[in-house]
Amino acid sequence: MRGEYKVPGGKLVAAEVEVADGVITKAFVQGDFFLEPDDALEDINAALIGLHETTNAEHLGRAIEASLPEGVEMIGFTPTAVAIAVRRALGRATSWADHTFDLIGPVTMDPAMHVALDEVLTREVASGERPPTLRFWDWDSALVVMGSFQSYVNEIDQAGADRHGIRVVRRISGGGAMFMEPGNCITYSLHVPTSLVEGLSFEQSYAFLDDWVMTALTDVGIEARYVPLNDIASDQGKIAGAAQKRFASGAVLHHVTMAYDIDADKMLDVLRIGREKMSDKGTKSANKRVDPMRSQTGLPRDEIIRRFMASFAATHEVREGSYAEAELTAARELMESKFLTDAWTHRVP
Repeated sequence: MRGEYKVPGGKLVAAEVEVADGVITKAFVQGDFFLEPDDALEDINAALIGLHETTNAEHLGRAIEASLPEGVEMIGFTPTAVAIAVRRALGRATSWADHTFDLIGPVTMDPAMHVALDEVLTREVASGERPPTLRFWDWDSALVVMGSFQSYVNEIDQAGADRHGIRVVRRISGGGAMFMEPGNCITYSLHVPTSLVEGLSFEQSYAFLDDWVMTALTDVGIEARYVPLNDIASDQGKIAGAAQKRFASGAVLHHVTMAYDIDADKMLDVLRIGREKMSDKGTKSANKRVDPMRSQTGLPRDEIIRRFMASFAATHEVREGSYAEAELTAARELMESKFLTDAWTHRVP
């Protein structure tokens, strides 16, 4: 059995294993990585022999690390990378190539519906009712989407929100607030089984799940890089922020918002913490806009989204997806019973 894992920003690691009576009996690790001294490869292979086929990636990585003599240099890969390749060989972890993704283009709806759909669809992926899904948002009204653990009173200037008629909804993932008016952001959600990020830390999984969008950004003329923990930036500054939620039932929600053309004055009138962040960047102009995607690409927002979808489809197995009526009904009910309630929105005062 063979499994492969490409380290984000690093090298390809492959593992071929044989199993008898539930135990690994043979293991061959290979790839385009660098290893000094080269005979340390024998230590890595030997460390895997005798381990049970259900051993998780963390313990596999520890076994490999413990087997290596002092002074060994693993360049372009890590014990965890080997462990993930082994888990994939054993069928315990999956890769992008193991899945066919539903690809859903922008559908205009209440932005709070998208917040609810994040929970509904991720639970369906966990239960197997829905395949892994990449979907793009579109919305018909203004909304601030807060991170799950942000303080409402410290983040939101209620007078500013009321003045501009902007509602506030708290999402299920952590991270910072998203200031969303129609057409001012590009937001997508990725709903995947936990097996796709098997063995990856939260920090590693952020970069891994957005590896495709780095290619997509290049396609629209932006050379971007990932800035740990959860930012995407170019030489001109921050472009996007990511957030993630792992469900114990077996799925991961990973979503990203990119600034297309935001009215900074209005945003700073509504977001208290945003004022501090923007003041650090020297934003003083009354007409200042936050527009990295518009100014750096020169493309209409719809065209950027179209190219993003085409880029994902060019490197992944996809099918055209849509929302089932039952999913929309469940999202509406969840929006009313949870996401639009004061109890949820103000759960962190």
